[in-house]
This record gives sequence, C-alpha cells and structure tokens, in this order.
Amino acid sequence: MSKIIYGDSIIEIKQFKSESVHLILSDIPYGISFEEWDILHSNSNSALLGKSPAQEKSSLFKKRGKPLNGWSEADKKMPLEYYQWCSKWAPEWFRVLKPGASCFIFAGRRFAHRCISALEDAGFIFKDMIAWQKDAAAHRAQNVSVVFNRRNDTQNEEKWDGWKIGNLRPLFEPILWFMKPYKIGDTLTDNIIENEVGGYNEKAIKRNPLLNQGIEVCSNIIKCKAEKSDRGLHPAQKPIALMKYLIELTTIEGQIVLDPFCGCGSTLQAAKELNREYIGIEINYDYYKVVTERLK
Repeated sequence: MSKIIYGDSIIEIKQFKSESVHLILSDIPYGISFEEWDILHSNSNSALLGKSPAQEKSSLFKKRGKPLNGWSEADKKMPLEYYQWCSKWAPEWFRVLKPGASCFIFAGRRFAHRCISALEDAGFIFKDMIAWQKDAAAHRAQNVSVVFNRRNDTQNEEKWDGWKIGNLRPLFEPILWFMKPYKIGDTLTDNIIENEVGGYNEKAIKRNPLLNQGIEVCSNIIKCKAEKSDRGLHPAQKPIALMKYLIELTTIEGQIVLDPFCGCGSTLQAAKELNREYIGIEINYDYYKVVTERLK
C-alpha cells in the first residue's frame, strides 16, 4: 500500500478513493518566496531570489525574498493568492479523509489565517493550533543605527540606537489542526467505532520522550529540537520526532498517512517507523529521488 508518487498533488489526489485516508500530515509551501517552489503569487520579478552583496557572504539567507511592504501594489495580493492556492487542493483533501480524521498542516505564521479560511470553506473544522517550540531559529533583524551609520547620519544613529528592522526571532511555528466532520446525528465515539479516527492517544503522548523537557502533557505546545539527521535534505526539513508525535497522537498501526507535499519525506519515514502505511506526493523530481532513496 505504501508508495511515493512523482507528480502534482493537486492533480494526483483526484485519483484517490473517497474516505480512504486516516491522517493528512503535511508541511505545505508557506507562500513567502523562500525558494522557487514557495513562489505562489503572480507578481515576481528579476530581483526575487537574487542575491545582495550581504547575502553573498551569508550562510543562512542566501536568496532575496520580498520585503513585508512588497515592491509594488500587486504584492499586497499575496495573502489572497495564497488563499486561492490553498482552495485549489483543500476540497480534495476533505474528500479523501475519513469522517472524524485529522489533518495537520505546517503553514507558516504570515499566511496561516488564509490557509485556515480555505480549509474551513472546504468543510473542515479548525480544531486547534499547536505551537511547535524550536530550540533555535535563524534571525536577520537589522539594527536601524547601522543603516544610519552607513549614511553618516550620526544624529539618527544615536536616536535610534537599539532599534531593529524586521521580525522577532521566530522560535515557534504554528501547526494547524483540522478535523473532517463526522456524520450528523452520530457522536464522536460512534465515529471512532465506525472509522477508527477522531480521538487522540493520551497514553502515546505520555510515553513520548519529547515530553521530558518540561512540556505539559496534552497541551498545545510541543517542544522539539532538530537533530543532525533532521538537516541537509531539504531547506524546510522538519524533525522526525515531531512528525512521529503527531502521527501517534491521532492514528493506530496499519492506518494510512498521506503527505501531498512530501518534500524530502520526513512524514513518510516517521509513518514507516511507526508501522503506518504512507502515501507521499512530490512534484520536484530531485526531492522525489531523495525520498525514494531515503525510504529504502
């Protein structure tokens, strides 16, 4: 049953049977122009993903994204275009899931609300937002005083000493938790009997080693650091331990876990190690080959 599909998930998922999947767990593109695969809006230009002199020297931020304010009026449509993109695949995700099944999405902080709206419009219930607390995060907020120093503006350099341009250090990422509604007239317990999904496994949470770091059991905050093995295959690679946590939280052995944007295959490897069936779809052939080799 387990398989990896090379192709566009928006197209490929149409071949799946309705109500055949027990969990969707996916780290989808965030739509913030991080890499070529993350550009989901129509207004791009020659500067996007280029390099500035500072980025030539940087080991963290090697490509130029768009400033929060954008480069033109058209850039203000990026949130709407992200919603429209999510709306292309959300109805099919809804169709293939079993009633009461969960869907976990890593959607980023900036446009997560647009993803939520798209999935709600497709019929999903937005159940909760889990905060993944990371042990470290790259930060590129610039000192305002440094900018004034380069301009030889000593008066403003002193006035704005200590001020920065950019965001706070992003030490958490949201994990959006959706549920497909179960049959009206049934209880959730009835649905668990019929479809074997709908609850969450408290026993599995309590024995999970992630919780030995001061995180409250059954809370919506998960502290998980990336190990060495969680790096190097994809620029947005997520920890295997985190994916295992979410899979064990909502499924039992033998059930099917789907990742329509599987990247380097962390969700699939976690599912395999937990004796779940897995289906991954990846549009980038280089990453498809990485996943294939990884799961051998």
